[in-house]
Amino acid sequence: MFVVLAPGQGAQTPGLLIPWLDLPGAGQKVGRWSAATGLDLLRLGTTAGAEEIRDTAIAQPLLTAAALLSAAALLGDRVPDAVCGHSVGELAALAVAGVLDDDTAVRLAGERGAGMALAAARRPTGMSAVLGGELAAVAAAGATYGLSVATVNAPGQTVLGGPVEALAAFAAAPPARSRVRPLDVAGAFHTTAMQEAVPRFAAALAALAPGDPRCAVIANADGAVVEDGRALLDRLLGQLTSPVRFDLCLSRLADEGVTAVVELAPGGTLAGIVGRALPEAQVVALRTPDDIPAAQALATRHPVAP
Repeated sequence: MFVVLAPGQGAQTPGLLIPWLDLPGAGQKVGRWSAATGLDLLRLGTTAGAEEIRDTAIAQPLLTAAALLSAAALLGDRVPDAVCGHSVGELAALAVAGVLDDDTAVRLAGERGAGMALAAARRPTGMSAVLGGELAAVAAAGATYGLSVATVNAPGQTVLGGPVEALAAFAAAPPARSRVRPLDVAGAFHTTAMQEAVPRFAAALAALAPGDPRCAVIANADGAVVEDGRALLDRLLGQLTSPVRFDLCLSRLADEGVTAVVELAPGGTLAGIVGRALPEAQVVALRTPDDIPAAQALATRHPVAP
């Protein structure tokens, strides 16, 4: 089973588009996506600094653009056996699966990022990673401070979100056998702190006529394989205020017998998680086009659909 993953916010790095812009048609695509989002993605993906691209309104369309440029180089018109995106990475994953076209995916990432940035600006909120401890115990301890589970990346890797003062209080007295690491993010994503972003994103999604996926789509909310395009868009909306359960996606991949995984650009974050969780799988992260041959070799050994 050959699976393509698309990373989420936090994976962005300065210059992330530079290695992909020499590919045929890449510059034209980025120009279209810049017009669609109202952002100069070419500049943002080449010369902008880390602080500027940390902005949620910029990071999300920029990451989607990078993922889709690398997907085109890897796959052409083919599709893998399955796709899975982490948070905003679900938009790139749905484009790879044929639910959305690339232009729509980047435009939606712009709408999503802008709405979440505005919601985050309403009140100082943030996120902290809790390393170690059982999920139920971490969630219960966080709830006593008014914090919510925002992401579960793998067993023992939980992210809590909520008001910054509550995060500080929690970090001062974490659950037994765990440690807390504050994350450099602008808000409490995937919690009720993002509720104000829902109407804007709902309006953008309602105007679409999605296709049904051409391959399996493993959804963030619960690791389910979803085969209906409209249901996948509904899940995108719900994801704004509910946790990313990448741990359940990993369980699904294990159950499906995944043998080969490629993480789209800017690759590295998810590849590391998958490599630790599924040591039998072959994993390639697309950092530059130089990684394409190794990824295509995986596809050759694990053929993808025409």
